Amino acid sequence: MSEEYRKDGEYWVSPYDFKAEVVAARAPKRKILIHDATLRDGEQTPGVVFRKTDKVAIAKALDAVGVDRIEAGMPAVSAEDFEAITEIAGLGLKAKIFTFARAMNEDIDQALACGAHGVVIEVPIGYPKLLHQFKWTWEDVLRKSVPVINYARSKGLYAIYFPYDSTRAREEDLDALLEGIMRESPPDSIGIVDTMGCATPEAIAYLVRKYKAATSLPVEIHTHNDFGMALATELAAVGAGADVVHSCVNGLGERTGNAALEEIIMSLDLLYREGPGHNVGAIKELSALVASLSGVAVPRNKSVVGEENFTRESGIGVNLVVENPLAMFAVHPSLVGRKGKVVLGKKSGKLSVGYKLAELGLGELDEAQTTAVLDAVKRLGNEKRGLVSDGEFAAMVASVRA
Repeated sequence: MSEEYRKDGEYWVSPYDFKAEVVAARAPKRKILIHDATLRDGEQTPGVVFRKTDKVAIAKALDAVGVDRIEAGMPAVSAEDFEAITEIAGLGLKAKIFTFARAMNEDIDQALACGAHGVVIEVPIGYPKLLHQFKWTWEDVLRKSVPVINYARSKGLYAIYFPYDSTRAREEDLDALLEGIMRESPPDSIGIVDTMGCATPEAIAYLVRKYKAATSLPVEIHTHNDFGMALATELAAVGAGADVVHSCVNGLGERTGNAALEEIIMSLDLLYREGPGHNVGAIKELSALVASLSGVAVPRNKSVVGEENFTRESGIGVNLVVENPLAMFAVHPSLVGRKGKVVLGKKSGKLSVGYKLAELGLGELDEAQTTAVLDAVKRLGNEKRGLVSDGEFAAMVASVRA
């Protein structure tokens, strides 16, 4: 079995991720591009507003992490958005800059004026959207799409065709649209868009194979988290052959949010080994920046970026949290700029007490004193329904020594 599953001082994940038969069930290994939409879809989180300076700061932080593309916004939204995208495009970042566009030549012109490298051209194809919101048929979608895709490509923009709510499209509509687009206006890539976050991983894998067979184009996957499966569905898409994954920092996005950038990076780099090389040490700073500017707090147990991810209250193995973290965690805390942390509460044990004594420089206790302090810790943790602070612990130690 490959040794890819572990690296001293960095990570120790499941060796079964790399068994030959597991790897063989996925599409061939290749570089997967990350297209981050925090500045557009992330800002669509209700109540979130990113000003120009915010967007520029976030774009720089995204680039520092190593995303391949930054969807910097939709120029048509406001003059300030237009200015922000223009400034971001002029920063000389390694990431390619994309804008979001309706199927209108005017939106393509604005992308060009901003200096963007490419454009995401959105059209509806989900049947509930066509039936109740737009009163369109798939033929209407095709008729509106063809000239805009061709216009964008004629201007030198990379054109991503983005038929949204595609996981709720009638299959006959989707088949006809894909055939028509490839006949009349092939884009550079095409998106599977699980706008309502309601497709299973297996359904997404099916759609990736369908898109690949129908178009032979690079396939991009954009999912939402309504059923808590945004990451799972994007990884299923990668396994089926998708070439680009879309994300938002901290899982921001409409309703329940989009696939979280930090989760995608760690999964691709450590579990799938698909184009590793992102600056994972910069993720914490990026997450904190976006949390601050968006006003949306990160849950303390949020995967990858939660403040308590490397914290242990239970007394079993507590010494290993600091001495040998990979015995307790799949990822070494230092890899993502963190440290293992021991806290005290109802679930603590004698090892925890000993560890805290050493950490706070409080000397040693004999067996009876240790038991007395532990009893006090458990009692207070239970009464508080929370953790015991260092100050409270020090007072307990002083009390048993009195």
